[in-house]
Formats: sequence, structure tokens, C-alpha cells
Amino acid sequence: MTDELFPRERGEVAPGAVHVPGWLGPDRQRELLAACRDWARPPAGLRTVHLPGGGTMTARQLCLGWHWYPYGYARTVVDGDGAPVKPMPAWLAELGRAAVRDAYGDPDGAVGADGGETPADGGETPAYDIALVNYYDADARMGMHRDSDEKSGAPVVSLSIGDACVFRFGNTGTRSRPYTDVELRSGDLMVFGGPSRLAYHGVPRIHAGTAPPELGLTGRLNVTLRVSGLG
Repeated sequence: MTDELFPRERGEVAPGAVHVPGWLGPDRQRELLAACRDWARPPAGLRTVHLPGGGTMTARQLCLGWHWYPYGYARTVVDGDGAPVKPMPAWLAELGRAAVRDAYGDPDGAVGADGGETPADGGETPAYDIALVNYYDADARMGMHRDSDEKSGAPVVSLSIGDACVFRFGNTGTRSRPYTDVELRSGDLMVFGGPSRLAYHGVPRIHAGTAPPELGLTGRLNVTLRVSGLG
């Protein structure tokens, strides 16, 4: 998947939603993968998420900073082992800010125009204080949903490691069409904010066996960074 005639180019999937192929280089991918493996160990490690209606998410998840559960946040794994959530590393929070700067072409780090509101003091994007790490095996999927449990409108940052997937990016009003399917590969970045901050999105398919061999990873990791606005 790397021997292509034309390199993949960044593109705006929707207003405020930007895809940056290959944003994480091979070394940074390996570093982030090693960190994810460490975070996945208990306590407060990788878990299966049970939905209020009785179903379960096929992608398994762990959280940093704030623990997400359907449909809220807590400081402990209230739907799991009850352990305190692992802290959000400062370097990962800064990676979120760097992703926003690069996606929106904003060297000062302020979020404006399609990226969302500029902070009231004119400073940088608020610190990213949530990381949701989802692990997809070959059969895992993610239904269309919105990231709407935060109290901040700062852009969502999504990083992919491992197997490629079909990322379905929709609209803010409905889970159905219109939507755009984008192939996300290992190292790719998606940032969505502004008018697309509350767009429905999901993962209908994993392309099993497409992870870079040097990673030694079977499956796909998605690291999603958010600003909670929870204080």
C-alpha cells in the first residue's frame, strides 16, 4: 500500500474536517503503539464497552484523563474495574495541539475559521485532556455516532495505527446519507471541528492484514483526543 504512483494528499472531507495522510512517521507510530500497549494493561486497561440497550461495542477501549462511558465522563472506570483512570500524558496533549495546527495550517495554534472558535484570550487551543484508545480486530466495527459528551467545541483529533479502515464521515443531522468514505491508513490524521465538530462518523470496515509489518500489530488502533471542557 506504500508503492503508489501518486502520493496521497491531504484533503478537506467536509468544512472543518481535514484528512492528513501519513502525519505520524514510522518511529512515532512505534512509540505510540508501545505507549498504547502499556496503557492497555490493568488496572483501568482495555475493556469491552457495554451499551445501555444491552449491546456491546466490538471495538475494545481504554481511556486516559477522563473515563468515557455511555454517555458521560468520570474519573474512575465506573463501568469496569472501578480503578482511577490513567492520567493524560503531557506529550500526548501537545500532540493533539500540534495536529490541530498542522491540519488547519495555523502556526500559532489558535483555533479559528473552520476549526472552531478561537479561545477568548486569543491564545492556543485548550489543552487536550481526554484520550480514547479503541482497538479494532478484523471483525470490529463502529456505528455512526457523534462525539457529543464533551462541554468543549475544540476539534477532535483522530490518529490511526495498524490496519487500514474505511472511515465514514457524515453530517450533523442524521446517521444516514450524505456521508463520505475515507480510507485511513497507519499514521493518518483526521481532525474535525467547527461546523463538522458534531458530525456523525463511524468505521464500517477494517482491511485486515494491512498494518505495516514492522509494527508487529494485528488489528487497528485509533487514538482519539478531545478537550473535555469539564474543568
